[in-house]
Amino acid sequence: MTLPKPTQRSLHAHNTFGFNVRAEAFLAIDNKEEVAPLLTPYLEADNPIRVLGGGSNILFTQNVPHLLVHPTFKEVQVLAETESHVTVSVEAGFNWHQWVLYCLDQGWYGLENLSLIPGNVGAAPIQNIGAYGVEVKDYITWVQYFDYESKTFKKHDTASCQFGYRNSIFKQELKNKVLITEVAFTLPKKPKVNTQYGAIQSELERMGVVKPTPQEVSKAVIAIRESKLPNPKEIGNAGSFFKNPVVDKKQANTILRDYPNAPNYPAGDQVKLAAGWLIEQCGWKGKKVGAVGVHSKQALVLVNHGEGTGKEIYDLSQAILESVAARFGITLEREVNVW
Repeated sequence: MTLPKPTQRSLHAHNTFGFNVRAEAFLAIDNKEEVAPLLTPYLEADNPIRVLGGGSNILFTQNVPHLLVHPTFKEVQVLAETESHVTVSVEAGFNWHQWVLYCLDQGWYGLENLSLIPGNVGAAPIQNIGAYGVEVKDYITWVQYFDYESKTFKKHDTASCQFGYRNSIFKQELKNKVLITEVAFTLPKKPKVNTQYGAIQSELERMGVVKPTPQEVSKAVIAIRESKLPNPKEIGNAGSFFKNPVVDKKQANTILRDYPNAPNYPAGDQVKLAAGWLIEQCGWKGKKVGAVGVHSKQALVLVNHGEGTGKEIYDLSQAILESVAARFGITLEREVNVW
């Protein structure tokens, strides 16, 4: 086996903010079988390794001095199938949205509410991506990864992944310690659409759809996301920059007493508030600061107007965090990974 060698690489095309930073050692891996022989020498030399997927949830504030691994392997394998369900594995380099569409084409359902979320399959369990009443954990069976310490492949079942709201063991205990190589999903083959969250129902009505199929739900979600979120090909951004905060009921009631129309959603014994609304109340929506700013249609999205830097985006996000904390007593959390 002839193994590829790392090269210096501009990351301009590998991050959706469009920052022209550089990786000193960029390594694209096209075959999962190459992971162990390629990474082991670096691990034995105690050299740091970072993983870059679709580049849609990354804020580069500087050049990357470490080995930057870019998985591109994307094989799909059906592991088990019954009349009602299929269990299928997909490798980490498969584009997430293309994976959702592939599943719909195969008659495998459940992921349609997660249409048009940027990034690759390997990143989905890290963030426990979610939208419109669905989280990816609802359908994950196991996650396979290459463990840096043992230099072996391991698997975590759903329970072991410690999934939470935009969270998992891969974002906490195993952060920068593993490379996710493959994810298995168990998906229903009989449609059962979920249209109760957000604007899906009204979008379907606008489309003239009364009894929606999963494919029509996917189209509605795509339309909603395209109307709310800017296209990174047109203006640099990483989608939602902040997590929606989850607070106790006492704090939520205090805010709702002063702002009765504030968007809020039950979250077990707590309440989820809309970070975009909080940011908008602080006057940030549509504001431009130098070459960066806050999107005019969605205050959750920070944008690069063309010549901005990661440091400018980071400083803007810090100013937003401080203003929301000062006005509402809530500490927002960045959803993107800051490098």
